[in-house]
Amino acid sequence: MILFRSVKIPDDELAYLDRNRKLFTDRYWSCDPIIPPLQPQNQGVMIAAQNVSLAFGKQKLFDEVNVNFTGGNCYGVIGANGAGKSTFLKILAGDIEANTGQVIIEPGKRLAVLRQNHFEFDEIPVLETVIRGHERLFQVMQEKDAIYAKEDFSDADGMKASDLEEEFAEMDGWNAESDAAALLSGLNIKEASHFKLMNELSGNEKVRVLLAQAIFGNPDILVLDEPTNDLDIQTIGWLEDFLLEFKNTVIVVSHDRHFLDTVCTHIADIDFGKLQLFTGNYTFWYESSQLALRQQSAANKKAEVRKKELQEFVARFSANASKSKQATSRKKLLQKINVDDIKPSTRKYPGIIFQQTRPAGNDILTLDQLSASNADGVLFKDLNLSVERGDKITFLSKNSVAVTALFKILVGEKQADSGSIKYGQTITKGYLPVNNEDYFNANKDLLDWLHQYSPAGMDDTDVRGFLGKMLFSGDDIKKKSSVLSGGEKVRCMLSRIMIAGANLLIVDEPTNHLDLESITAFNNALMNFPGTVLFTSHDHTFTQTVATRVVELTPTGCIDKMMTYDDYIASDKIGAQREEMYA
Repeated sequence: MILFRSVKIPDDELAYLDRNRKLFTDRYWSCDPIIPPLQPQNQGVMIAAQNVSLAFGKQKLFDEVNVNFTGGNCYGVIGANGAGKSTFLKILAGDIEANTGQVIIEPGKRLAVLRQNHFEFDEIPVLETVIRGHERLFQVMQEKDAIYAKEDFSDADGMKASDLEEEFAEMDGWNAESDAAALLSGLNIKEASHFKLMNELSGNEKVRVLLAQAIFGNPDILVLDEPTNDLDIQTIGWLEDFLLEFKNTVIVVSHDRHFLDTVCTHIADIDFGKLQLFTGNYTFWYESSQLALRQQSAANKKAEVRKKELQEFVARFSANASKSKQATSRKKLLQKINVDDIKPSTRKYPGIIFQQTRPAGNDILTLDQLSASNADGVLFKDLNLSVERGDKITFLSKNSVAVTALFKILVGEKQADSGSIKYGQTITKGYLPVNNEDYFNANKDLLDWLHQYSPAGMDDTDVRGFLGKMLFSGDDIKKKSSVLSGGEKVRCMLSRIMIAGANLLIVDEPTNHLDLESITAFNNALMNFPGTVLFTSHDHTFTQTVATRVVELTPTGCIDKMMTYDDYIASDKIGAQREEMYA
């Protein structure tokens, strides 16, 4: 075991290291967080990986990884699909043992992990499940209860109980239930559910309870693997606020770029079996690495010119950071960057380009008094909507089934209860469903699979070209469509849309299963698409950058606003209207 030496850090360096994070002033969906007070920790190394290597057969995931994670920082771990992001977190948490090397946690520090086993605590009450996140505290509580339940209480029992009470108090055990209840309430688990068994909760409620379990008790090191999965915008906003106020070490894997931008002070990039740390959030990493890549391509540029460009980029980004919702001290972090540390990313981004075979006329789509319901009740009612050429409309609803039902009605896969749909004569549709399994039942290889959707007369070379844009090359096109991963299937569906040349795209949760590179490419493609887009997504950045109009479906009507997504969710007037319509 290696002990970490305490070092006196100068005040100016403390100011640099301290994120000085603050709560957002604009609230998502009028959600007010309930966050127990947290005590700041020192800024030394909390957890370190030394010479960590891991291979599965011939596949080497990590090769001699050395990294220190220090207190007060939030590290976003990124990498392409299959790079080993989640595996690396499991190594840090001790769930997987590396082939070589070791993970060292500073003595006396506690590590907590967001677990993905949603059935592990099914027979445990919700409040107790949260408290179990602090294993030693829960153990002390059980030992105390066992002693006090004894009929033949001895002097030795009294001494043991006294020691346990002292330890219990040191861990703030008397506030354990109230703190756990506050976390649950902040994550929108109603008080009436706190004493239910876990198996009585819905799937997304279990996710929130397990999140509360991970962050309960102010752990020194918090490890989160895809914490925003299955969370709504309200809960994601609460978690962002919590982590912005959290003073200890956070290590997180997420495909949500807005989340990474909001909470991260550093990016840990896994590439070619190595891990490299970068100061700044995801957007800074992405833009700086892309700039470095462009510079690398321009081989005739002198080193001084390249360095000046990078310095100017860091200065611009620093200035923007000081005006943003993120921690204001991130500006200080960026100003201390050595531009020589900025390296080009070796990531491969799919070539997603949506082109219209025929531009649309003025008439796009008109909905008149459209209504739909399912077994649980009304999904949306009396929807009147006129879609204009070039509109990029994001559809929202507290019930995601409502938007999926609307899209299925628009493409003819489902019948509306009432109302009418009228398309313009020039309209051709490209559809990306949230569930694409029905498109991959036939046991075709990828070339034959895409050929069935290609225009008449298109040859194999052209079809291969569309697959190549989606990173399917060489022997990949011989893969059977039925055995593809979730991300590969979505990329195939995108090649299907591209090859059709549609002028109206209908896209249901497009970022599901995609890695950050594919999400970024898809995001940029929709921003640049000259046609019309109807879509829904839980990805905040995707929605904010693509949508020019917001339509929210409710059981009593709809809200239709020509504005950005951020403006929509920040509007108190719209928030009041929403509450009234959902009441």
